[in-house]
Amino acid sequence: MLICFNTFFPVLDSVTLRSLIDNWRMGVAFRYTYSSASDQLVSFMSLISVAGLILGVAVLVIVLSVMNGFERELRERVLAVLPHGVVFADNGFADWGAVTDRFLAHPKVVAAAPYVEGAGLIIGQDKLLGVSFTGVDPVAESKIFGIGQFTQTGSLDALVSGKFGLIIGSSLAKQLDVTLGDRVTLIMPDAQLTLAGPVPRSKRFTIVGEFTAGTDADKSTILMHHKDAQRLLRLQSVNGIRISLNDLFEVQDVLPELAAGLNRSDVFYASWMRRYGNLYNAISVQKSTMFLLLSMLIAVAAFNVVSNLVMVVNDKRSDIAILRTMGAHPSTILRIFILHGALVGALGVTLGVLLGILVSSNVSNLYLVIENQFSLGLMDEYFVHYLPSEILPGDVFLVAFVSMIICLCSSIYPALSAAKTDPVECLQYEA
Repeated sequence: MLICFNTFFPVLDSVTLRSLIDNWRMGVAFRYTYSSASDQLVSFMSLISVAGLILGVAVLVIVLSVMNGFERELRERVLAVLPHGVVFADNGFADWGAVTDRFLAHPKVVAAAPYVEGAGLIIGQDKLLGVSFTGVDPVAESKIFGIGQFTQTGSLDALVSGKFGLIIGSSLAKQLDVTLGDRVTLIMPDAQLTLAGPVPRSKRFTIVGEFTAGTDADKSTILMHHKDAQRLLRLQSVNGIRISLNDLFEVQDVLPELAAGLNRSDVFYASWMRRYGNLYNAISVQKSTMFLLLSMLIAVAAFNVVSNLVMVVNDKRSDIAILRTMGAHPSTILRIFILHGALVGALGVTLGVLLGILVSSNVSNLYLVIENQFSLGLMDEYFVHYLPSEILPGDVFLVAFVSMIICLCSSIYPALSAAKTDPVECLQYEA
């Protein structure tokens, strides 16, 4: 091939000639990629193979983005509503201020706040629902990434001891048909004895705020001042201390240290992993599993690329024979068709990634439109009630890289077939 170029360009040095040869190979590969084949079936198969590759890559990007979205929502919403860990005692903490100061002295603890928990029935607008309530200290609670950051109206500062105010979940407020400033009645499960017999204890509260976390807490959780909760439950101390850490994954190591430092036999602890740890691990494992399974979808699309390249090789056998007679080495033909397969793969992968990013960026809005139109309730049983999505550049790069590797591997067999073409056999039947 170098002799042919020397014939036409005798004054060029060998380095320039090598560059022209390489550009020539790329030019032929690019021409086979964008030019229409002489056989309509080959053109149709080319379109189908690229479309299949685009669809496979796009689906993989979308699924990974949705799985990332679930992982983010679990971390930022569910685990924001729940404390990273709680330390509680059978007899409570009467001196909770000293306990929180001791916890805050730990280098890995960023916030600590007292809490009182209970459950009851809430009545509003003649509707009765079961709820769980948490008594909090507004000042200390505001330092923990809790429900307070999701308040839509009002704030934690509106919870004043003795005023018996409530911050209520938006879904619960909608079910009760109440809003800011309305009065509701909270009924406790235990009864008090009167002359008329046992009567359930109840207390009137005023709604001073609403929060929307997008989780189950919106349906059944209310907040009040911890002193109001203590009066309601007839307690002299708080149930326990909620803590927030720099790294929520270190909670299993930190909690035993905090509990042991109190030197009390009635102290226990629980972390977020006790309730949602298995779910978090399941999402991570499921993400890896879905990547492997959907990579098989890309491999199936790559089979279409193989069949398309084989048909292109058969369609271009006369061209291959002419190149061989002009002095092209079989390795040159091999490189041309590997480059052709790489260009086809790059086209499909690029369009697939762009389509996947486009859909992933709007999948939450698309789900809301479908949900509002048909009221399917597909997410009602999940810990979030919408379809989250988060596009990570690392995942997109990994999808594109793996897809290109699959396409390059798929182009090897057709390229080898083209390199083995016998020019004499191909040209003997040409006119």
